[in-house]
Amino acid sequence: MKNYFILLFLITFTTSIFAQNNTLDKFNDQDGITAVVVNKKMFDLMSKVKVDASDKEMQQYMSLIKKLDNLKVYSTTNAKAALDMKTTADKYIKTVGLEELMKVNENGKNIRIVVKSGTADSQIKELLMFIEGNGRDNETVLMSLTGNFNLNEIAVLTDKMRIPGGEELKKATKR
Repeated sequence: MKNYFILLFLITFTTSIFAQNNTLDKFNDQDGITAVVVNKKMFDLMSKVKVDASDKEMQQYMSLIKKLDNLKVYSTTNAKAALDMKTTADKYIKTVGLEELMKVNENGKNIRIVVKSGTADSQIKELLMFIEGNGRDNETVLMSLTGNFNLNEIAVLTDKMRIPGGEELKKATKR
């Protein structure tokens, strides 16, 4: 449990320090948008934390973070910022050539998950998730995750890091 709080603490304070140049970086310092950015160096540091060998879930988590290069999560309830996030995400998807994995409309939220595949069909180099909030909480979330990982491994990450939109992504990996 102590390790979990250390990881959460480290992640919280990396937002602007470890940002990488990218189309999505314009959201890093925008008013009305909450940004969490974690880069490869931070994942490397996190992977060196000692964990209890008997905790299988934590072992899976530590194994996954060694495979990650970058995590960017942007969230907002501001309508103007949400529209900008949607427009930027759509343009980014076309420019990078991401393939749609799935679309879900659940409880008033439109969820879109797109990926860039790795060398093997089950490997993913980039996963981008966009949640357009039209439901009760009206939160819009844009998440980009890069590395070399398997989609099923992401459920462990979303649980441990409590990423906005993580619950939707976890559901998607089970479908």
